[in-house]
Amino acid sequence: MSISIPIGSTSRSAWKPCVANRIPMLRRQLQSHLRGTLSRALSEAIAEEFARISAFRRGVPCPVPAPISAKFLKKARRTVCLRLPLCFQYPSCKRRTVMRLHVKLIATAALAGFVAAACPTLAQDGTSTLGGQPPAGATSSVKDFDYQIKYQRAFEAVLWSLPLIQIRGFRRGAFEDLGVKDNDIVAYSGTATPKLEAITANSTTPYIAAYTDLRKGPVVLEIPPAGKDGSVYGQVVDAWQLTIADVGPSGLDKGKGGKLLFTPPGYTGKVPSGYVQVASPNYQISLAFRSVPAPGKSAADAYAYSKKLKMYYLSDAKKPPEQRFIDPLHERYATLPYYDERFFAELHDVIQVEPVNPQDKVMMGMLMSLGIEKGKPFAPDAKTTQAMRQAAVDAWFYLQQWFDNIPSDKLYWPDRHYASLLMTDANRRFDFTYDGHIDLIARAAEYFWCTYMPKMLSDNPATQYLMAMADKDGKLLEAGKLYKIDIPAQMPVKHFWALTVYDRATMSFIYSDSGRTTLSSYDLERMTKNADGSATIYVGPKAPQGQVNNWIPTAGKRPLPAMRFYGPTEALNNKTFKIPDFELAE
Repeated sequence: MSISIPIGSTSRSAWKPCVANRIPMLRRQLQSHLRGTLSRALSEAIAEEFARISAFRRGVPCPVPAPISAKFLKKARRTVCLRLPLCFQYPSCKRRTVMRLHVKLIATAALAGFVAAACPTLAQDGTSTLGGQPPAGATSSVKDFDYQIKYQRAFEAVLWSLPLIQIRGFRRGAFEDLGVKDNDIVAYSGTATPKLEAITANSTTPYIAAYTDLRKGPVVLEIPPAGKDGSVYGQVVDAWQLTIADVGPSGLDKGKGGKLLFTPPGYTGKVPSGYVQVASPNYQISLAFRSVPAPGKSAADAYAYSKKLKMYYLSDAKKPPEQRFIDPLHERYATLPYYDERFFAELHDVIQVEPVNPQDKVMMGMLMSLGIEKGKPFAPDAKTTQAMRQAAVDAWFYLQQWFDNIPSDKLYWPDRHYASLLMTDANRRFDFTYDGHIDLIARAAEYFWCTYMPKMLSDNPATQYLMAMADKDGKLLEAGKLYKIDIPAQMPVKHFWALTVYDRATMSFIYSDSGRTTLSSYDLERMTKNADGSATIYVGPKAPQGQVNNWIPTAGKRPLPAMRFYGPTEALNNKTFKIPDFELAE
């Protein structure tokens, strides 16, 4: 007989596997060889040893056993009664050897019993495992798991896909409302009105937009050089609304104009001489430019300059078709996302066209629960539709409360209540991608109120947009109240400033009887000025008496004022200049 458990070892690695594997054998050996041989004294010794070991390791969930004490071994030797004939089990062993083995066996059994009591993993008789199930008494809070998983995945899908859906809305509205086709150019003959239902658009310079689909092949965009007739600047973005080309004096063409060639994913064809290739990671791309009039030129001149743009497929380069321009100045152009089940129908449409990024494969698997799958029609049942609708509604409310409680580090000045419209990631970009994660909440918040961002925000941007998040007392701006702000006579701009007021619910222009959405430095001649040269602008449902020219109507909507600085100076960029907060008008 040989027992290999090292009595007195304090090493877990030494004793635990052995104890775990030998307990059944030890129990049988004790029953067959030592039944009736333990005296009361030995029982007391074992109990005493248990107590000593327990005290030695009290408070440890699964203790490493303490060394077997010399006192216990001595008492065990004196009290073990060796009544079994030696020849029964150990014919060749001396009495002392057998006694020593029996003492080891008893001590080991005592130790094994203690370990089994202290460690549930070794215990029997119904002892619970550690983990593997909820706490005792726990119950499920979910009554319908099918609905719950659809709702949860739909809610996360809204936050994840906002960049896609926001830009998709521009294409959808252009094709459905304006009759636009791929490579047509939308050119406004004047500044935008509330009929352009778009997120935080400007109404001081005419817009240009266009859309194309690279599944049909590479596309050429001809840009005229900037000069005495005017200039354009803006962005070309992919389906995820990431800028693939900045255009204008500070963009890819450096204001010199030229031919940009947009190529589809995986394009391996030849790029002809005289073209600048822009490889797109997606098929459907969009552009938004502003036509800026040259000094001394008018909005009509800016519109005429915009018509020098051309867009066509490379396959038509030898004989480009006549460029088709569409002027939607007096048309309703609805681009805003639908925060209901239609949100997911548009998401399904995008998924059918675009390649899947590796980082989005988990989400693509989740979307299958909603019936959104590449190559399959979208036909959700009633329960799925209900879950998607509620998820889109709740996502809208979630992002609204995010802005109501905007993090303090997003404020432009710590003692003012303005936030930059261009809330970049830590790398001053707009993809919110880091080595270990993508910041989905920050990305969703930015794309909830802004579109067509530059590839990277410089330390001295060409334009600054500061959004008023609260009044001077830190209270949220409310619908139905009249607010005012004093615009200093000397504003930190090289070109001009403009104050635009949006509907806080939609982040878009407010429809009103006057149609006014903006007042700018171009309007100062018609505005009433203060004695120091400053001008007080009022924002609210009605203008104060005699202040109609200084008033932007809110028509019962909750206001979101945006102060735009075109050509900001160093004083604004280094934050030494501070514009006053809005305050309630008496």
